[in-house]
Formats: sequence, C-alpha cells, structure tokens
Amino acid sequence: MKIAVALSGGVDSSVAAAVLQQQGHEVQGIFMKNWSPEDGQSLHDCPWLEDQADAEAVCMQLKIPFRAINFEREYKEHVLKYFLQEYQLGRTPNPDILCNKEIKFGVFLQAAKELGCQKMAT
Repeated sequence: MKIAVALSGGVDSSVAAAVLQQQGHEVQGIFMKNWSPEDGQSLHDCPWLEDQADAEAVCMQLKIPFRAINFEREYKEHVLKYFLQEYQLGRTPNPDILCNKEIKFGVFLQAAKELGCQKMAT
C-alpha cells in the first residue's frame, strides 16, 4: 500500500515514516509548506527552510521519495483569514483545528490521492 506521510522535519512524523516503511508499505514523504515570511504572513522568523531540509534528510536516510508541496495560498485563505477575523473580534480561535480540517485532511489528502497514495499518515 502506498502511504503519504506528512513530514514536518520532527521526530513524530519521521518515526511514523520509518515504522510504515518497516511494515512493508510504500512510503512517500511530503512536506507541507504552509507558511513563510517571504509572503508577509509572519512577523517572526519561520524556520520552514530548516524544517523542509530536515524532512528531506529523513527521506534520504529512509531512501523514500520526497516532495514539498506549497499550500500557503490555501492556508492563508482557509486558516489565517478566519483566525485574524476572529482575533480582531476579541476571540482567540485555535488555528490548528482549521489547519487539520482544511489543510491536512483537505488539500494535503487530495494531493496525496493525486500522487497515487491510498492512505496518509502524520
């Protein structure tokens, strides 16, 4: 079975990719670029380049395909826009909830399917 693993460059997703590979699955590592200061979205440094390099290094170590997909437009439209609107109204929404729904289990899952993956893991 071909499984897309959303690799963040961190330990959890790296271990998930390794375990799935050990179980005999065909694993595809995918880094989701959701945020970068180049687009004026961030007032603080975002280490996405380092995170992407870490995710790619994991794929090289495991000898699995690596792909980076840019979801910044979708993140801005479906997550950041709502977050800022709510924050301006004095509420403190959790952007992770929308990110999971709209990005991870929305556009990421669709991209994984388009790459021929039957399942995804994070």
